[in-house]
Amino acid sequence: MGATMFYLVVKYSVTALVVVVISELAKRNPQLGGLVAALPLVSVLALIWMQLEQQSVVKIASQASYTFWYVLPTLPMFLMLPYAMQKLGFWLGLLASIAFTIALFYGFALFLKQFNIDLL
Repeated sequence: MGATMFYLVVKYSVTALVVVVISELAKRNPQLGGLVAALPLVSVLALIWMQLEQQSVVKIASQASYTFWYVLPTLPMFLMLPYAMQKLGFWLGLLASIAFTIALFYGFALFLKQFNIDLL
């Protein structure tokens, strides 16, 4: 196995491990699972992978900045989902929450465009 392939296997394995650990934690303790899931682990890993792949500081900084702006309109989904699940069940509730988040994101992007912040 070449160095590039080995790197990709490690990269995917570590990233997948984060998701599995959060899932397993959430099964045992929803509060702890929620806390760990709320940490920006995936974002931090993405920034680390970019650094290890020798991306420019400008690209890494841009990634961090866009992550901030993209997180804001997604947060209400986590407030809507529990309510939607009680009314619609898991799958329809999740779909409704995702649709709401997409609509909120587009509205947020249009709002930020007024301030020369282009998310689309």
